[in-house]
Amino acid sequence: MRLIERKIDPLLQSALRRFPAVVMTGPRRAGKTTLLRMAAPKARYVLLEDPDIQDRVQRDPRAFLEELRPPVIFDEIQHTPQLLDYVRTLVDAHPRRMGQWLFTGSQEAPLMQGITESMAGRAAILQLLPFSMAETPKAGMLQGGFPEVVLRPRGRELWYASYLQTYIERDVRSITNVRDLAVFRRFLSLLASRHGQMLNRVDLAAPLGVSVPTVSEWLRILEVTNQVILVPPYFENFGKRLVKSPKVYWSDAGLACHLLGIQSQAELERSPFLGPIFEGFVASEILKAQVNRGQRKELYSFRDQQGLEVDFLVPRPNARFWAVEVKAAKTVNSSMAGPLMKLSRAADGRAIRRMVVHRKARMQTETSALAPGIEALSMERFTAEINAKGA
Repeated sequence: MRLIERKIDPLLQSALRRFPAVVMTGPRRAGKTTLLRMAAPKARYVLLEDPDIQDRVQRDPRAFLEELRPPVIFDEIQHTPQLLDYVRTLVDAHPRRMGQWLFTGSQEAPLMQGITESMAGRAAILQLLPFSMAETPKAGMLQGGFPEVVLRPRGRELWYASYLQTYIERDVRSITNVRDLAVFRRFLSLLASRHGQMLNRVDLAAPLGVSVPTVSEWLRILEVTNQVILVPPYFENFGKRLVKSPKVYWSDAGLACHLLGIQSQAELERSPFLGPIFEGFVASEILKAQVNRGQRKELYSFRDQQGLEVDFLVPRPNARFWAVEVKAAKTVNSSMAGPLMKLSRAADGRAIRRMVVHRKARMQTETSALAPGIEALSMERFTAEINAKGA
């Protein structure tokens, strides 16, 4: 089977040449291990989820490291974070040896704390997300972007069910004490039903019979393990009173579909969640393009108290930004440009590229100009532009 090239690979190759250590974070099953093993085919591979290896590290970490000849890939470093302190001493002993110590980790926040303390300035920190449309056209709303689903879509329902079970049992329980897993599973489904909406923690807590702080903690876990995206409101005031609540999306559209019980493309087309799922899919593609270039995740929404709403604002170089209105329709018309035109009048001369992103029709020529100064871009064209060199 031919492996799909990842957009982050040039950045990874550069990091291997310039840093003694490289840390690849991201959600479980996004392809981190495969990517590192392809980038460093001669590296020794060590799976730190193995209980026997964890026991050896606990008993004598120095002896364990001395048995290994770098380069070495340590898979799921969050299981033995104490290794980072000992690897740091080896890095400091040979600071000119690059690409020697490679790590993967599925739990970003706990892992980042250990790296900040132990490997500051010694490690390049990268993030790998599931496949984007720029990497394979097989990534989409129904199947999402996880490699195993993209490559074997017929098994998507079983895969997602198993993924949720693994995620709950491993990642969530290792970060916090979830007393009632059944309630937490209900929370996941309830959150899926709020996909694309403004976040209301009280609205989530009440049906579950849990406290608002509990919901906040669960959301934090989902966010730091890259399962959900919280899109904050834009921080600049355009002369209006802004609504300050973030919007919430599941990071993977396929997982959102699974949680909502959507099992086929026909069901998705009829679903009232088609619009929000497409909107979340666009959000995810924007963030994937950013992290694949080693940039910060920067994505905002806009909504004021007079009802003006634009789905996404994306900061760009030289104090510019893109204003993106997302429509799941395949037919676009000038009325869809209304919010973007109103936003421009409120933006006080700021440099804005305005666009409506829509689904592409099979037998239709793409429309480029929707209204004066406003473009209509199919999802395919939009994806190509946000992933273009220099974009």
